Amino acid sequence: MEKVLFKSEEKKQTTEVASILRMVADKVESGRISLTHGSDEVTLSIPKTVTLEFKVEEETKSGKDTLKKSLEIELEWYEGEDGSPTTGEVKVG
Repeated sequence: MEKVLFKSEEKKQTTEVASILRMVADKVESGRISLTHGSDEVTLSIPKTVTLEFKVEEETKSGKDTLKKSLEIELEWYEGEDGSPTTGEVKVG
């Protein structure tokens, strides 16, 4: 069963998004991140090894020529588990 602990969705300039992603990267590396939006807040302890997932989607609205693309970056881990990294890598360029 899935329970959403925190959710935020906002339109931002790409420069703001890049700045936020840099902050997230620093917090992930430190092993602790807190997210706050209004009165909602969640703090996570992140282990040294996580599963990193990249997902790119393309969607067209039926009856319209509108094309929507999305890039999702997801980190997953199990509480109390700190497994070994797997081989292979995604290249970002």
